[in-house]
Amino acid sequence: MTQKLKLLYVAGPGNVINTFECWRRGEDDPSQVSMTFSGQFYDLCTELDAEGYILASHPEKKFLQNGRFTLEHRPVRLQKRSGVLYYLGQILYQLSIVISALWYRADVVIQSDTDCFFVLALLPKLGIHVVPTLHCVLWAKYLPRSKVKKLLNRLNGWFFGSQCLAILSTSDDVNKQIGEITATRPLNIINFLSTYRRSEFKQIQPPNLQSSTFEVLFAGRIEPEKGVFDLLEIARRFRAAGREDIIFHVCGTGSKLDLLRQKVAQDGLEATFVIHGYCDKPTMRQMLSRSHVVVVPTKSSFVEGLNQVVIEGVLANRPVVTSSIWPALTYVREAVVEVPPDDVQAYGDAVLKLCDVPTFYEAKYRSCEKFQEQFYSSEKSWGTGLKAVLAPFYQAAPIEVATPDPGLS
Repeated sequence: MTQKLKLLYVAGPGNVINTFECWRRGEDDPSQVSMTFSGQFYDLCTELDAEGYILASHPEKKFLQNGRFTLEHRPVRLQKRSGVLYYLGQILYQLSIVISALWYRADVVIQSDTDCFFVLALLPKLGIHVVPTLHCVLWAKYLPRSKVKKLLNRLNGWFFGSQCLAILSTSDDVNKQIGEITATRPLNIINFLSTYRRSEFKQIQPPNLQSSTFEVLFAGRIEPEKGVFDLLEIARRFRAAGREDIIFHVCGTGSKLDLLRQKVAQDGLEATFVIHGYCDKPTMRQMLSRSHVVVVPTKSSFVEGLNQVVIEGVLANRPVVTSSIWPALTYVREAVVEVPPDDVQAYGDAVLKLCDVPTFYEAKYRSCEKFQEQFYSSEKSWGTGLKAVLAPFYQAAPIEVATPDPGLS
């Protein structure tokens, strides 16, 4: 190419401007444990001597121009509405991206998860390539799809099957859904994983198996669909059975944090169900060090992505209890106790088995290590996958992409 490659990356709701300021100082974003996708984008643009425009749906509207980079926080209109108004907001947002891509004269648009990918079909007709990057399943796996969702899937399936340069995907579950809505047309799908630095986990201590208490960790948003109220039900069950040696620790914030605290107080469970609220990275390291197991009880009503708490539990050498709602179990299966989705009894039984059967706990604990390397490997990162897709544009031979191996067992 005679001119610099121009890339427009439509990210999620994160604070990409704050991440950029950290990146300029040679630092990682302190609010994230994994290497951010926006940070990988900045690295790739620098490596390829490309210009980059990163547009995020962060609710605080903001704009920054710095060297080769243009950064913008552009909130999604009608994001909190439901039904037709919600989807209207999504379509309008995608149309605004089309306009921005034309204004910027982008060569390639990299678009994160949206319900309305099909709107971007306008871009290839105008000479701009599109690369969807899918971090979540396209629909909740265990719920019936509405008529509107089925229509959107058909439109998006047409787009994925005929209008995309390639697709970046986070898991086999996502790949299967893409195949379902594209009638299994041949597609260029490259899988990626969240990527971490080893230093993030070096200070985490091994689980204390001599402790008189068994510590269970939940980290995530305090919302019903994340399953935290199911954990409270399990804590009630354990107290009724006299199992006050099992302690739940809840880290995170959300719209139902006050309600959760109220219910814990009403039940008198403060001693065995401890709510810590927001925890920064040093505090989370301490919480992982004191824990024995991590529980991720996401409900089937939630469209789940590659929930990083599961990965971080495995990287911290903690067995994880979760269900197939998490779409990437194939990458860590032997380190996980899988239970049926939404089965509160089964979640409780899994915690009890890990607590009461040392050989079972030991097997899961020992399995963590064998799955860790893939999350430290830059060859399996999002940035490497995107670089492979862009190879024809910077006149380099396509690089070998190490696709995450779901058969690690």
